[in-house]
Amino acid sequence: MSFNKEQVLQALSKVEDPDLKKDLVTLGMIQNIEIEGNKLSFKVVLTTPACPLKEVIKNNCLEAIENSLGADVEVDIFMTSNVTTTRDNTPLLPQVKNIIAIASGKGGVGKSTTASNLAVALANSGAKVGLIDADISGPSVPTMFNVEAEQPSVKQVDGKNIIIPIEQYGVKLMSIGFLTPSDSAVVWRGPMASSALKQFIADVEWGELDYLLIDLPPGTSDIHLTMVQTIPVTGAVIVTTPQKVALADATKGLTMFRQPQINVPILGVIENMAYFTPEELPDNKYYLFGKEGGRRLAEKFSVPFLGEIPIVQSIRESGDTGYPAVFKEGITKVAFSELAEAVARQVAIRNAEKSKTEVVHVNG
Repeated sequence: MSFNKEQVLQALSKVEDPDLKKDLVTLGMIQNIEIEGNKLSFKVVLTTPACPLKEVIKNNCLEAIENSLGADVEVDIFMTSNVTTTRDNTPLLPQVKNIIAIASGKGGVGKSTTASNLAVALANSGAKVGLIDADISGPSVPTMFNVEAEQPSVKQVDGKNIIIPIEQYGVKLMSIGFLTPSDSAVVWRGPMASSALKQFIADVEWGELDYLLIDLPPGTSDIHLTMVQTIPVTGAVIVTTPQKVALADATKGLTMFRQPQINVPILGVIENMAYFTPEELPDNKYYLFGKEGGRRLAEKFSVPFLGEIPIVQSIRESGDTGYPAVFKEGITKVAFSELAEAVARQVAIRNAEKSKTEVVHVNG
């Protein structure tokens, strides 16, 4: 049986992207169709390399071709990706596709650990990733990435000093911790911290990135306002633990981004320290801080629940040794890898369904 490009597109127009709820042809995800006799090859361009539905989409394409063109067609599908963005014509960070704020209402919920492992998991999937550690009260990214002794280099571009970020585990890093001695307390006034964040955004050579994560200080502060006034943020991720006091504070963080004048989309809620699992008893779950508080918070505000991260001794050890837990086989690797897929998925849905975020203008 002979067939042409139009028939191939007609067949593939019956395959829907499960998240974006449109067919692959309409979404422009089918490219490079080549036909030679009964051999067919084409490219499927996914919205992220961390797509959890890669195999589902591929199998649906194979099924659609067989149903429409017959079982004797030899099909070769190349799965690739091009991360979507709504950040076009932006003077600041023009080559950065998505900026994701990682926030928490209170300290001690493992926000920086989550941000670090999320960044590495996204990089492991094949994405280009950067991480800004804007947590002035406790910059922990240098420790978690085992780069405490390193200092970013500086180069001159058109008479201006540009900082070269440190790169580790496939992630480009900038941290307030690189600028201050680790063993001495540094007192930051709000404007100083805000100007440091502005510098990390405007004066660092980030280059091309699919995702730039910003690890914010706990609570709601000057730094949060500086961020939304400086750059359009694709979306925010809220990290909480299950207990009541953490959820109350996480609610404040979530509602801050939802204020009409700020209006940053919430990509979802992560429940960290969801349960304790001993390494030697991986099937046992002990709910030390309560159960499913993060899930209920997400339901209350009608935002996605991105996943649960367990308490496992190796996560703490990984933070101390500077070798992220996502590299170690076991439940932590699975949890952080699935988290990266969930976040990437919500970014793609947000970019397809919502208009771009505007920079906040605050009067006064």
